[in-house]
Amino acid sequence: MFKEFTVGDRVRVIELPRYVKTAEPMPMLRPPNVIQIGEEGVIIDRRPGGFWGVRFSKGAFLMDSQYIEAVAVSSQTALGSENPPESSSNT
Repeated sequence: MFKEFTVGDRVRVIELPRYVKTAEPMPMLRPPNVIQIGEEGVIIDRRPGGFWGVRFSKGAFLMDSQYIEAVAVSSQTALGSENPPESSSNT
């Protein structure tokens, strides 16, 4: 069973594969230590066979859906915490 994600979703690595493949036009196999368990990335596209293109800090890699999970969006982020609530003090 494949996990479903949407382009732009944040995901976290939950298990390292034996190797990772770069998400380039001419893919290369890389050792799994280019990413770490717990590292977060962003889904950039869907590939056949349950693979997802994921952008991490060290590049974009193809990840099988069994190795990643969705990162829950915090309520602070969802509510736009960058705008602090207005104070009600009268000065």
